[in-house]
Amino acid sequence: MGRLVAVGLLGIALALLGERLLALRNRLKASREVESVDLPHCHLIKGIEAGSEDIDILPNGLAFFSVGLKFPGLHSFAPDKPGGILMMDLKEEKPRARELRISRGFDLASFNPHGISTFIDNDDTVYLFVVNHPEFKNTVEIFKFEEAENSLLHLKTVKHELLPSVNDITAVGPAHFYATNDHYFSDPFLKYLETYLNLHWANVVYYSPNEVKVVAEGFDSANGINISPDDNASSVLISNLISLYTATADAPSLVLELDTLVDNLSIDPSSGDIWVGCHPNGQKLFVYDPNNPPSSEVLRIQNILSEKPTVTTVYANNGSVLQGSSVASVYDGKLLIGTLYHRALYCEL
Repeated sequence: MGRLVAVGLLGIALALLGERLLALRNRLKASREVESVDLPHCHLIKGIEAGSEDIDILPNGLAFFSVGLKFPGLHSFAPDKPGGILMMDLKEEKPRARELRISRGFDLASFNPHGISTFIDNDDTVYLFVVNHPEFKNTVEIFKFEEAENSLLHLKTVKHELLPSVNDITAVGPAHFYATNDHYFSDPFLKYLETYLNLHWANVVYYSPNEVKVVAEGFDSANGINISPDDNASSVLISNLISLYTATADAPSLVLELDTLVDNLSIDPSSGDIWVGCHPNGQKLFVYDPNNPPSSEVLRIQNILSEKPTVTTVYANNGSVLQGSSVASVYDGKLLIGTLYHRALYCEL
């Protein structure tokens, strides 16, 4: 009798594990392939060979790139090279990426940048906020951008118990920001378990020197975050969803479901359109096969506040040119597409 009970319990456990695995594959869009959507005037950006996970563009056309992200279980084309911040002037006739110098005293050897965001103060001081994973830990670094010297002055490192697994960030003041935690746990094994069990424990945190608090929660995997130019609404990307929150709401006013895994998002200040870097097949990101690499997809979402937002696939590639697109940003008819760990693309629209 005891053996029958043991076998029965084992069977139930295996059935549950199988169901969770199948559900995970479905969430990762593991069977999805993309049809190419090409843009005619594009080229790979020289100097970006191992990822440009996030991109942020100032109103004057200066674009910042977060490059060289490394993470447990994530492929890397330069595993021994520290990450960095690159800049490109999109007003130049032939823009090129240049690495920014970082002030002495900052630990460059362990620099592992992820999401980034800029903030321009009333006196025109430009601050760059960088999610950093030194030795796979979680911090937010605040820099002052010194344009004359093409450099970053490190001002502050932010650590907090409510920031255990930071993914992306949007700055709203010189020391104030919203950040997404893509997992509740910081331990890699517990993160995997959280994802496998689909616990929906990811959240969004508001940080200021005087107050730190969770402002939204219950997400599968909170990823990209951005805020509209008028500061009245913010968008959070969760798995294959975009959730739109107004400044004072506790619940989203809109949830847009997409047939892809959304990563970072950028907002075109001239139109309000949302540009999203996406992963059509998430399984390929984490089980890397050079003969069947992860694909790329860029979506443009227009009229996000209407009853029927328009979603357009602007670019799609099977990985032959660009692998694992994570962000798309536009400026004055130019499109920049970054990736999790591959190259970056410059296009003229």
